[in-house]
Amino acid sequence: MAKARQTKTDEVRAMLTRPQGARLDAICKATGWQPHSARAALSGLRKAGYMIEREAAGDGKGGCATYRIAAAPAGGE
Repeated sequence: MAKARQTKTDEVRAMLTRPQGARLDAICKATGWQPHSARAALSGLRKAGYMIEREAAGDGKGGCATYRIAAAPAGGE
């Protein structure tokens, strides 16, 4: 039986589960998406029940924020 194909959204979810999370520019680079598409994927994960934390950049100059999954949906993945 063939292994299930990993989608780009699966790849983003894996990036967000890392302890350090992922920056928007890293998500764009890994998927080939534009920033608005990457943010839409984050919104889709939120709608699916994932709690996503956003940590603002520490430089105070509008740097790139870091995102990570804080909690998975109650029913599992």
